[in-house]
Amino acid sequence: MTTQQIPVVVLAGFLGAGKTTLLNHLLRSSRGTRIGVMVNDFGDIGIDAMRIAGQVGSTVSLGNGCLCCAVDASELDEYLEVLTRPESRLDVIVIEASGLAEPQELVRMVLASENDRIVYGGLVQVVDAAEFSATRERHPETDRHLPIADLVVVNKTDRVSGAELLAVHEAVAGLAGKAVVVDATHGRIDPELLFDRVVPEGEIEGQMSIEDILYEDGDGDPRAHTHTSYETVSLTAATPLHPRRLMAFLDARPEGLYRIKGFVDFGAADPDNRYAVHAVGRFLRFYPERWPGGEERLTQLVLIGSGVDAAGLRKELAECEQNGPQDAPDEHSMWGVLRYVQQTEEEPEAP
Repeated sequence: MTTQQIPVVVLAGFLGAGKTTLLNHLLRSSRGTRIGVMVNDFGDIGIDAMRIAGQVGSTVSLGNGCLCCAVDASELDEYLEVLTRPESRLDVIVIEASGLAEPQELVRMVLASENDRIVYGGLVQVVDAAEFSATRERHPETDRHLPIADLVVVNKTDRVSGAELLAVHEAVAGLAGKAVVVDATHGRIDPELLFDRVVPEGEIEGQMSIEDILYEDGDGDPRAHTHTSYETVSLTAATPLHPRRLMAFLDARPEGLYRIKGFVDFGAADPDNRYAVHAVGRFLRFYPERWPGGEERLTQLVLIGSGVDAAGLRKELAECEQNGPQDAPDEHSMWGVLRYVQQTEEEPEAP
């Protein structure tokens, strides 16, 4: 079913920025989430089996339900086909790009893939806070990579002073444009920023697992387990949303808002269907599907980001609700939404 597509996240950054550290953190924090990893340039993945494999074409089980394979970029689509087979039961796929790779090319390959079991999950660019200026001098293409990112992780923040971090953060934000910029130490970002974590049966959502409490990363400091913070804003509306006003909100998504997921009721504009929505960074996609029989017609959205204004978001979304018969959408009101409904014969597009 379209709403069950597997998000494919591209993880990029120059050598030494901390991509692999961040990836290992995601793997060790996966709990019940099954992650498929595609390593474009085999590196120091902290898994013995992967070190042994260590060659293009190898696929190994990581023992926690996750899978890992080392691939050449030209084989990307082939291995996406392998990892998205139903028997793999993966929840998300992360592609770790080579330190010298052009992330735009990997993103383009994901967007152009004809694999209908995947959906673009965003480009995450990792930068080293302590080496940012030197990296820009060595790799001027940094200024080209950051503007196309959906999420920028300023890593190794523990290695710079507060004033230096502020300067780096401001410089990165200036280059990154509309991308969300978050700070991190030892690559510790909350996985919920990137994908939905599966809560194992019997575990209460939101509680810390034994793995979370005991896991020691990097310098082995058990006190340094704080993830990069994020906020979740939930909205439920019994009144249908106006397509044009919702699109205006989505087109001007505020700073810090990284992911949007859920279902939208457009009322009389399309009475037969609800619309699943998937937005990450600047990427947006709608999936129309028939209303389940007997289910109450509601709009239910979850918005995830860092430093977002929850009250402001609720107010803006409330203003998207239809205000009675005089506010009913006209026959052309769905055109903006339908632009982001993927047609199977066409290549996906990013806004």
